[in-house]
Amino acid sequence: MKNFKNIKTKILIGILLFIGLMASSNTSTAMLNYQTVGTPTGIVTASSLNVRQGPGTIFKSITLVNKNEYVRIFAKIGDWYVIQTDSNYIGTASSNYIRLVYPNSNNNKTSSGNTSSGKTNTTTSELTQDEQEVFDLINAKRLANGLSALKIDDELQNVARIKAQDMVDNNYFSHTSPIYGSPFDMIKNFGISYKTAGENIAGNSSNSGAVNAWMNSSGHRANILNSSFNYTGIGVVKSPKYGKVFVQMFMGK
Repeated sequence: MKNFKNIKTKILIGILLFIGLMASSNTSTAMLNYQTVGTPTGIVTASSLNVRQGPGTIFKSITLVNKNEYVRIFAKIGDWYVIQTDSNYIGTASSNYIRLVYPNSNNNKTSSGNTSSGKTNTTTSELTQDEQEVFDLINAKRLANGLSALKIDDELQNVARIKAQDMVDNNYFSHTSPIYGSPFDMIKNFGISYKTAGENIAGNSSNSGAVNAWMNSSGHRANILNSSFNYTGIGVVKSPKYGKVFVQMFMGK
């Protein structure tokens, strides 16, 4: 009887060891396929895309995301991204239909006014007509109040444009994005270092109207006339609700 108990004990220990080895092996295999990505942001390129419970078509679809929607990306497993949608679903989606938006992805053209670092400029030939007009109006207000003119930071300019487009695409008007979080979170997540930062947003049919509204608001005016800010980025995007959505990000460094 004693020998039988010893045999049962050895079998049980053997099964537990086998299960432990299997779990260890599966974890190691999964970790080999797990990759980090260089940006937390992606944009959907398919007309509609399934978000699934796991990395493969065998897993159940939990929701759909549509073309040009932004998603937050946590990691990549094989050919699948682990994502969070703006409606707070978390799942996986095929990497073939999501384009990564990198902090240094730049829609700007190179300007002859760039510094040797390539990140700042005093001339702004790469800005759109709307962005240029807002930039000039803001600097006119600063100069009239004895402050130095702001300079464009190319990376911050890219972030301001993404935030403005995000507000239009996701139909919200707030400093806090459902995808990117606060302006400070967004700037940091795009790899930009700063000492001080701020953001103004507006919905208006005209560029001068947006700037005048800012100047008539104590908080927005304080950002525009803040002597600790020396760089800016300006995004202006057409909006069916407001005419245009304006985002101006400020930074001191």
